Amino acid sequence: MELNALRQFLVVARLEHLSRAADELGVAQPSLSRTISRLEGELGTPLFDRSGRLRLNDAGTLFRAHVERALGELQAGQLAVAEAASEGLGTVRLASETFLTLTGPLAVYKRDYPAVELELQWSPAEDMARRLWARDVDLCVASQPIRAEGVATVRLFEDAVGVVVPPDHPPAGRAPVSLHELAEYPFVTARAGHWLRGLLDQLFLFATRGIAPRIVCESDEHSAIADLIGAGLGIGLVPSFARRENPRTPLVWVPVDSPDCRRTVTLCWAADGHLSTAARLMRTTIAEWDWCNNQACELF
Repeated sequence: MELNALRQFLVVARLEHLSRAADELGVAQPSLSRTISRLEGELGTPLFDRSGRLRLNDAGTLFRAHVERALGELQAGQLAVAEAASEGLGTVRLASETFLTLTGPLAVYKRDYPAVELELQWSPAEDMARRLWARDVDLCVASQPIRAEGVATVRLFEDAVGVVVPPDHPPAGRAPVSLHELAEYPFVTARAGHWLRGLLDQLFLFATRGIAPRIVCESDEHSAIADLIGAGLGIGLVPSFARRENPRTPLVWVPVDSPDCRRTVTLCWAADGHLSTAARLMRTTIAEWDWCNNQACELF
């Protein structure tokens, strides 16, 4: 099997759309279709369901996992050789759902190892295991545990998540507040894919018998979320780690009466993969950071 065919297969598997995959790869769609057909012929079975929209089938899902691991090992070998040849620390690639939490250890790491090239990439938690298997990134920091085969993890800290409201809002005067009461109010929150939005949807699904939260605004700008809540447009979930009083936008953090309203921040890496010197040093810096006594960049 040709490496280029395997790489093209992964793009088609990710997008499940031939024309978009061809555009991303910069190849003609008929040529890409022939490549996938030849690959299926070599394997002796279809990798996609073609009834209606193109869909990766069970055989394709199984094959994709092995291809990601194989190409990931090849890339890891290339990085290891490059590191050995340069006799330097190399590059570290870190993916996270939010980098606000990591500003403290990242600043220390950059101070101690200024020659290391950092590549910071945003990633939703559901993509992290596959990215680690594929050696697309070296390390991931997730706001919930990643339970997947071949992924090693270490818990960094646990953090209660509460609701932020204006000072004159009804829940501001008492604590804790129930999820049933919060269902009465509109929410300002992050976009789908962000861990905070996922937690909000999950809490309402189980605690309010399927009643979806009423969301009036989705934003990736945390300062805008704070301003909108302060303006009275809604309320929002915020981790305890990130709360403080802001004279510009005075807000009140109120605990939520639910044991599930919390996050567990974890550091993850491929259990059987090669980590560069730079990545190993980054792993140590993040794992040994004093999370109990240090706070990262705050949201409010």
